[in-house]
Amino acid sequence: MRMSSHDMAGRSAKEVFVDESAKQAFIQSVPPDFVPMVIRLEEAVSSVRADFDTRFSYGMLMFTLGRDFRHWICAIGVTKKAVNLRFLYGVLLDDPRSVLRAGTSILKTIDFAALEDIDVELVTDYVREAVDKLEAFKAMPPQELPKGDS
Repeated sequence: MRMSSHDMAGRSAKEVFVDESAKQAFIQSVPPDFVPMVIRLEEAVSSVRADFDTRFSYGMLMFTLGRDFRHWICAIGVTKKAVNLRFLYGVLLDDPRSVLRAGTSILKTIDFAALEDIDVELVTDYVREAVDKLEAFKAMPPQELPKGDS
């Protein structure tokens, strides 16, 4: 559903789509070669929680709980060479498979260059861990957050 101008008060103009239309709007923005990868990744992420809220914002399909997009859990994005799964507070994730790439000081990303690179079990494991650590992230003062290798 598209947000009305009343709903957008105080929000960025980039935050236009919410929920069901978010996925379709994002897919329409993706180069055709990446669409199957985006669909597989979105299905894997969505399988973790039926109550995820989604938004197409800042060129990414963002996932959160309780419509708290200030503390989004993960997001799917696309670059020229890959489809990315970004974790807002990726520095808190354990990363047992050493797949997270540093982004900002707290954000971390997993890059997928091909459809066969998407390991659904890996994706769901990392998303579950991110969901499990959401409250800890929200409660942690910014100065206490571990810093990534940005």
